[in-house]
Amino acid sequence: MRSLLFKSILSLHPKHCPSSISHFAMATATRARIRGVVFDMDGTLTVPTIDFPAMHNAVLGEDEYRRIKAENPTGIDILHHIQSWSPDRQRKAYEIIVDYERQGSDRLQIMPGAAELCGFLDSKKIRMGLITRNFKEAVDIFHSRFGRSFSPALSREFRPCKPDPAPLLHICSEWGVQPDEVIMIGDSLQDDVVCGKRAGAFTCLLDEEGMYSAADIAEVNLEPDFKVASLTEVQSILESKFNLLP
Repeated sequence: MRSLLFKSILSLHPKHCPSSISHFAMATATRARIRGVVFDMDGTLTVPTIDFPAMHNAVLGEDEYRRIKAENPTGIDILHHIQSWSPDRQRKAYEIIVDYERQGSDRLQIMPGAAELCGFLDSKKIRMGLITRNFKEAVDIFHSRFGRSFSPALSREFRPCKPDPAPLLHICSEWGVQPDEVIMIGDSLQDDVVCGKRAGAFTCLLDEEGMYSAADIAEVNLEPDFKVASLTEVQSILESKFNLLP
């Protein structure tokens, strides 16, 4: 199905198309179908409020943080890193992580354009789900502040978490749709785009500050299908590139 997205309408020769088929129908016939949208939460549906560098420094210690940051300039996967620690050390690490996440939840703000985009998807009866590496309490607070709920909404209690494709594949199964009928939207190349690509979904990278370079994308070897600077750009992409059908 994905190849249809990139097929030129010029390949449809007039003699092969009944005169009753409109140009609009010809154009929409080349588009892939989207039945569901899965969002990341922090930095995508909400304004970034968690101080990740301070969190990572507190969990790892200054020297270890500097070393790992130098090895991973585009971001540290702290959840993956602490998996090999002893249970007691993991427990202490999670206490620090949750403390920073709670501080972020206290300052939670909805991302500009989020309400409008979700309203548009509602009007098209498109399913909306959520995958976050934050904890469930933060998801509950987000739902309350936003005034709507995403379903399924998977926090890090669902294992394995992003960038493993399991959460996205679980949502597709719950919805009864194929992964290539879903688009994953998030602000992390390493987590959201990798998760979506591995699952076989379309991906849209939200990069408000132009943080990701071509070299960063080449490093993960998985290029997003679309890259936007704001959520307001997503609606036009969905309308122009896809058939939105529940």
